[in-house]
Amino acid sequence: MRIGILSYHFPPEPAFIPGSLAEELAARGHEVRVLTGFPDYPGGHVYPGWRQRWRHETRSRNLTVRRVPRYSTGDGGVRPRMASWLSFAASAGLVGRRYLADVDVLYVHQPPATAFASATLLRLLGRIPVVLHVPDVWAEQAPDDTDDGRWAARVRAAMTRTYQAASAIAVSTPSLRDAVVAVGADEARVEVVLNWTDERIFRPAPAGSAARGLVRRDERCVVMHAGTIGARQGLETAVRAAAALQNTIDLVLVGSGAHERRVRGLAAELRADNIRFVDRRSPLDMPELYAAADYQLVMLRDLPALRSTVPDKLPAALSCAAPVVASAGGDTATLVERARAGLSCPPEDWASLADRFWLAAQIPPPARAEMGRRGREAYLREMSLPGGVDRIERLLREAAVGGSRGGADLSKPKLIRAE
Repeated sequence: MRIGILSYHFPPEPAFIPGSLAEELAARGHEVRVLTGFPDYPGGHVYPGWRQRWRHETRSRNLTVRRVPRYSTGDGGVRPRMASWLSFAASAGLVGRRYLADVDVLYVHQPPATAFASATLLRLLGRIPVVLHVPDVWAEQAPDDTDDGRWAARVRAAMTRTYQAASAIAVSTPSLRDAVVAVGADEARVEVVLNWTDERIFRPAPAGSAARGLVRRDERCVVMHAGTIGARQGLETAVRAAAALQNTIDLVLVGSGAHERRVRGLAAELRADNIRFVDRRSPLDMPELYAAADYQLVMLRDLPALRSTVPDKLPAALSCAAPVVASAGGDTATLVERARAGLSCPPEDWASLADRFWLAAQIPPPARAEMGRRGREAYLREMSLPGGVDRIERLLREAAVGGSRGGADLSKPKLIRAE
């Protein structure tokens, strides 16, 4: 097939799902054309060595990547972010009408940032069938920012129109399926495709002496959180839980983020000397660090928008056969419990999390290893890269064979109104 891919982010940005999908589809013999922006995530500034311009294409076997200019947000806020989204929609519309005109099917990786661009291209490309891949829904209020409501309504409207017009929709969690159907998608066109991880990196590995020296001080049980220290994680809950068990477990936080100072300050205030902070590490280092710890901690705050979210950390930990402690609700907790890959508790409840930390420390090492083995099996069975690409490829083929997409007709421009 000739497959078009529209994605707001793409490697070298940390956009593993669209990047690995494009590479795998090209390796399977399809002609793949990617339309994306110039890399600027997460800092909001175009990467060193890159310069935004209208004609920028890279080619490898069966894979062409065309980049278009967009407004870079700098440190960003609501208005700069929206300016970036709208500028990408304009650029994608100008270039995409010709660049993607003869593809058999268009795959759209659609977080909210891509909503306006996908709505624009659906109008311009006429009857080319579209497969949407939805990793998230637009919440009334983002947990890490503020919004006056008008932009949120416009984004929801743009996303809803593309849901209704798509030939098929892949969603990353079961709860997202319900959410997408609730806003107007045809239930028969929606399929769950759990996110995969980079299996070239995240796989079982022994812990070397350097990793053990970084993570462990003694034989005490170590729970490690690796990743962003931000508003969505709510790591203050973990700090309070660990502070209550200073003679039982060590909590190691690897990474950085907007809330790092706040979390460090709380640990100092509670005089919790069993909590340690480690600077952000390369993904290549993480499997050994996972192996040096006893459990991986997955945290999400108790927000409606996050109940249908599964952090990338979870498939990475499961792929590495690392047992998990999950302080989260919704699909994250369900996946851990169904796989019997660790322990879970309600989000933002430090006493419940302290109870799970204590229980985790009492579980003998062979039982912990068995949790990790079950998690690895669940990953290979339900989340693996080959399996996920198989499902997306089938949706693309069915859409291409089926011809024109159903649902709403977006061939004529329509005003998107805030509700």
